[in-house]
Parts: sequence; C-alpha cells; structure tokens
Amino acid sequence: MAATTVKGYMTPTEVAISQEEITWAEQQALPTHTSVNDLVKVLDPTARLPYLASRNLPTPPTTAPSVCSGYDEEHAALSSQIHEKSVHALIQEIISSRVEQQDDDESAFFACDLSAIYQSYLEWKNSPIGKRVEIFYATKCNPSPQVLHLLSLLGTSFDCASMSEINAVMSLPSAPSPDRIIFANPCKPASFIKNAAVKGVEMMTFDNADELYKIKKLYPTAKLVLRILTDDSKSLCRLGLKFGAPLSTCPGLLALAKKLDLNVIGVSFHVGSGCKDPMQFADAVWRARKVFDMGKSAGYDFTLLDIGGGFERETFPEMTQVLSDSFDLYFPEESGVRIIAEPGRFMVSSAFTLATSIIASRRAQQPIAGTPAPEEEEEEEKKEGAADVMYYINDGVYGSFNCIMFDHQIVHPHPLTIGGDLTFTAPPFPPLPNVAVDVDLPIQMGYTSTEKASVWGPTCDSIDCVRQLVDMPKGMEVGDWVGWTEMGAYTLCAASTFNGFDRSPVHWTTGDLSKKESKFVKRLLEEFTSTSLR
Repeated sequence: MAATTVKGYMTPTEVAISQEEITWAEQQALPTHTSVNDLVKVLDPTARLPYLASRNLPTPPTTAPSVCSGYDEEHAALSSQIHEKSVHALIQEIISSRVEQQDDDESAFFACDLSAIYQSYLEWKNSPIGKRVEIFYATKCNPSPQVLHLLSLLGTSFDCASMSEINAVMSLPSAPSPDRIIFANPCKPASFIKNAAVKGVEMMTFDNADELYKIKKLYPTAKLVLRILTDDSKSLCRLGLKFGAPLSTCPGLLALAKKLDLNVIGVSFHVGSGCKDPMQFADAVWRARKVFDMGKSAGYDFTLLDIGGGFERETFPEMTQVLSDSFDLYFPEESGVRIIAEPGRFMVSSAFTLATSIIASRRAQQPIAGTPAPEEEEEEEKKEGAADVMYYINDGVYGSFNCIMFDHQIVHPHPLTIGGDLTFTAPPFPPLPNVAVDVDLPIQMGYTSTEKASVWGPTCDSIDCVRQLVDMPKGMEVGDWVGWTEMGAYTLCAASTFNGFDRSPVHWTTGDLSKKESKFVKRLLEEFTSTSLR
C-alpha cells in the first residue's frame, strides 16, 4: 500500500517553532469547520462516510487560553519590563549600570529567561510521554505571574493546592478555563472547597473518609481523584509521610464514596519531590492499576490517572521511558484513560539565576611581625577542612536559599565580577543540577587559581550558611557579585523577610533573540498583548 502524505504536516515541536508567518491573533481567527470526515476523505478517498468512531475517548480540555475582557492592564504578567537578551548579558548590564551610576543599590536580584521555560515545555512534549501526558504545572513551585501567564499561553493546565493559587491562576490575563485546573490537595479547608465550587474547579483529590463527608456537604458534584500512597523512599521530599491512602484502605474509601453518591473519576499519586529513582514510577503505576480494578469492583469506571510530579532533568529521559513502558503495560492508549502530570521543578528551575553581592568577608589573620607564630599542631588543625575566606552575601537561607533547608538543594556559585571587573565566561546551560559534585562549578568553568571559601547569608543566625566549603576564584572582594543558577524552583515562593532583609526581585527576559525559542516566546507574548488590548 502506498504511503499517503498529508501536505503541510508538522510535528508539534515544528509547529511551535516554525509559525513565523502567522500571528497569535490570526491563529485564533482560523476557521474551525474542518471535520473528521474531511480528513478521512483526504487519507482514503474510498472510505465510507460519514465516519463513525469505533471508540469514544475522553475529550481533553481546550488548550487555548480564554482571554478575559476587562482584566487589569497593570497585572504583573503584562506590566513587567521584559528584556531581549541572554540571562548572563542581562545580569552584566544591571551590575554595570549600578557601577556606572555609582548606585548604592547592592541588593540581590533574579534574572529569568522565559525561553528556558519554553525549552522545558518542548523537552516534555518531545519525550516518550509527551504525546500522552498533559502538563498540569505545580503552581506552588514558582507562582510568579509572568511564569503562569506564559505557561497558560502555551496551553499548560495547572495543579493548585490552595484557594489563593486557584484565584491567582484564574485572574491571569490568559486565564485558563476551570477544567484546566486540578485542586490537588487531599486535605482542604472547607472555605477552599466552597471557593473551588464558586470558581467551577471540579477536579480535586482526597485520601480519607473525612474529606469525602466534607465534599459531600460542600461540593457534591465535584470530580474526585483518589490519592494513593506510593514508595517515595528515594526522593528528596517524601510526601507520603503526609498524604496518600494505603492500598489496603482504598476499597473502603471507594465504597464510602459510592454510598455518598460521589463521582470518583480516577487515581493520583506522587513519588515525592526530586525523585532519584525512575523505578519508583513503575511501582506507582502498578499500584494505580490495582486501584483502578478496585474502582471497577466498587461500581466506578475510572477515566483519569494523575502521575504527580518528582521529575528532574538529569533523570528525565529514563523516567519518561519507564513511564511510557508502564503505560503500555497497565494503561494502553486503547484503554481511553486520560493521563496528566504535575511537573514543577522540571519546568522552571533552570530558567532562574540569582545574582548576589558580597557585602563582607573574613580571612584568617596573618601573623603580625614580632608576635609568636601559632603552634604547628594548632595550625594544622585549622587548615583541615577550613575555608581560606568567609564571604557574606545579601541573600540567604531565610530568603531565596530556603531551598537548602526545605528542598535539600546544594547550590553552586560562580563569579560575576572579580576585583570589580565583569567576568565574561557564562555558566553552562542547562545549568549544573543542585546536587553534590566532585568538581565545583568555577573550576568547571575554567578558573584555575582558586581558594576554599564558605558562603554565608546576611542574617544574624549562624544557621544562615549557603555553602560550607566551595572552590572560588582568588581575587574576589567586598562589592563583587556571585551568581547562582538553577534557582527557579521553591525559592522565591518560600522566601521570608526575616531580620528585615527584603526578598530579591526578578528581572525578565525572553532570552537571546538569536535563538528560535526566544523569538517564539517574544512573539507569543506580544501577539497576546496586542490582540487583548484592542
């Protein structure tokens, strides 16, 4: 049989990047009268029409954002200045401007490359699960309005865990429809459930009987998803310590839901944030299959599987292949089961770089002429595992580096200036992951003259240590700048103002416009704004 070619066909990635001649507004205005019958006629002119589908699959939510009329034009997603250069160039420009103007502003700041978020989106779509699994971005990971707005324009849906997160997503200029939100918190305050009902957010999770009684009273038409307990022993943050119904309790919960006449539509799980073992996903999908079978016995016909988050870039290819194989085994496409996921860290972590200033430093005192030298044994004891210099910077673990305490991250510094002079060596992209490494980032970047440094935050608490020991280039001094990549996940969202230190602001860029991803993001944002404000 001769192969049939459909003229103009492109993969989703090619479509996303190659639409140079059609604007966002024109895309919205395209006629939508092409039917399945038209396509069948092109593929097989001899086919009998009208075409009748042999199986009805669940219809996923629309991917086009709903443009709100009358939204606030001063919304942060639209009012922020967005630059058009690489993150490294933007950071250098900001630092140079402060120096040239003799500005007293030495405050730390973030720089975000929005095109890096788009690259993560494309990486997901091109993965073994990209065509099957819908993204419901974990809003809590980084709820910056600019991030949410871009993701909504890309057609991403949202995982929200509170009333505030739901309200933030639904107040976006590119607000998604309520069916593109899952209220993924198994234990919700009553007021939050009422708010979800008012907003029309139907999908929500549960893992206990009390939650079922609460939902029956407050939102009996909700579409419920049973959160099950999985093995998260290899993850940085073990969410199973707090959430998830053990498999032994699931039959009873499903029987109760049926008795209360509640609509349970599927199963969810979370292998833990920062999962290090891809096989935990295989085990979780197997458990979900068992609960699907339990649902059948209870009188339900589940149509949704939510595989949660836990994705990390360094293990992403293996994780997605394991998941794809597991789906083929337990939830093949012909089953009609809709599959969603809740990635957070994977989507935004690499897009953010933090720039901090050295506000003070301490070095070991050199012996003063005429005074006795330290005892040899005492000197040797000091040298072992000790830093040559202590740097104090203007952000710390009570601020953006809370990820060290709460998210178990090991952050990697690199010099932005040395002795007041800008450095021109940019860190690698994708960034070095926030895990222990054998060779520190400055040495990987080519700096050969280094010394041992410890890096401390600005507060008066001795727990405020950013790095205990790291190789840094010699010659750095008070007033120099230090950069930190891979800082987009669980950083800004949990920063405090303890000790009177402000949160670090964010500067935004579409990235280097020599890259096609940056051009696409720039055009997407501009077309939305120009169309919406007509």
